[in-house]
Amino acid sequence: MRNKKIFGTFFREKPAMMLINLKNNSNETYASSLAKNVDCTYSHVVKILQEMEKANIVRFKKQGRLKIIELTAKGNTIAENIENVRMNL
Repeated sequence: MRNKKIFGTFFREKPAMMLINLKNNSNETYASSLAKNVDCTYSHVVKILQEMEKANIVRFKKQGRLKIIELTAKGNTIAENIENVRMNL
């Protein structure tokens, strides 16, 4: 991404990329796979996701021992807007 630096000026890169990744991923997403996809530590991803959950941007769906991460309607709208900005930079 040629304009990665300017994108980082407007958004914190990791949280923004996490939302875009969740929006574009058609498979079930877990914190560990999300951490790998956005090149971030697991603990940092979990901390960001907890804040996003408090803001009603993501929700966790328990499936046995696993927690699947899903965007809420609000989260999906935010992710779409971030992706649009990213594509226009």
